[in-house]
Order: sequence, then structure tokens, then C-alpha cells
Amino acid sequence: MIKLVLTGVWVCVITLASVYMSVHLATAPAPAPDQSKQSLVELVKGESITIPVVKDGAVGGYFLSKISFMMNKDMMKGTTLPLTEMTTDELFSLLVGNKMIDIANMKAFDPNAFRDMVKKDLNEHLGGEYIDQVLLEQLDYLSKEEVAANASGQPKKTSKPVNVVPPAPVKEAAAAGE
Repeated sequence: MIKLVLTGVWVCVITLASVYMSVHLATAPAPAPDQSKQSLVELVKGESITIPVVKDGAVGGYFLSKISFMMNKDMMKGTTLPLTEMTTDELFSLLVGNKMIDIANMKAFDPNAFRDMVKKDLNEHLGGEYIDQVLLEQLDYLSKEEVAANASGQPKKTSKPVNVVPPAPVKEAAAAGE
């Protein structure tokens, strides 16, 4: 009988303590907003941009790009920026004018240098430190032949598939089944 009473008292104490703590935590003041770097920047989604690449006086292919930006909230207040147009202009300058990407040697492409150059040049054009970070969502190259094949609906020419696990010789497979 004493065990039953002590168990009941113990359950009541635990219940009262948990109710007190839940009410205390629910009515606690909200923590002060921190002024971290994350709270000072805002994501601005970019648009898909297609940039033709001219080789020997003719279009040789296209860069398909989508670049977003982490921008300074304080500097953006009350301003409208022609970000899409400026991004298009910057990508034309870097990809076609400066030829920052060599199609023949794609391994030499440095994405960090590309991001830094886009950030530096756009901030210069905007006249301040508007852009905090450049995010490359997409940067693809399609040759003129690939675009023509996709537009005409022709199936892609694929090479012979590579066997990851080589098949067992027929004689050994027959002997294993016996």
C-alpha cells in the first residue's frame, strides 16, 4: 500500500514539474536576433541565360547558365537593379569576350575564379558592395550539333555500353548449373 501511495506522489511531482517547465519555456522571451552574416544577406534567384559562342565567324555552341546571388539587404532597400541584364552582359564579357572557359580544356576551368570575377565586375558596375556571394546553379555548354539533334528529335548516338560485371563464359555457366 505504501508503494502505491509513493508511486502516486512520484507521478504527481513529475507531472507538476513537467507542466511548470513547459509553461516556463513557452512564456520565455524570444532570443534577440543576431546580426550574423546570414541575416544580412538575401537570396536573389537568377534567370536562365543562353549565350552563343562564336567560332570562326559562326555559332559553334551555346552556354546555358543560371546564376543566383546572395545580396546585401541594407543596400538593396528601395533600389531596383537591372540584375538580369547586367548578369547577361557580364556573362557575355567573361564567356565570349575574355573566353574564361576553354571548351577544348574544360578541366582548366576554375569555378571560384569565375565567381570572384562575376562578383567583382558586377559590384563595380553597380557602384557598391551589393553582391556578397555568387551561386552557380547551372553552367552547361551545348555544341551546335547537339542542339540541332535535340531540336530535330533524332535519338542520340550512344556508344556500346560498358559491362561493369563481365558475363560468365557459357561453358562455365552450364557446368555450374549441373
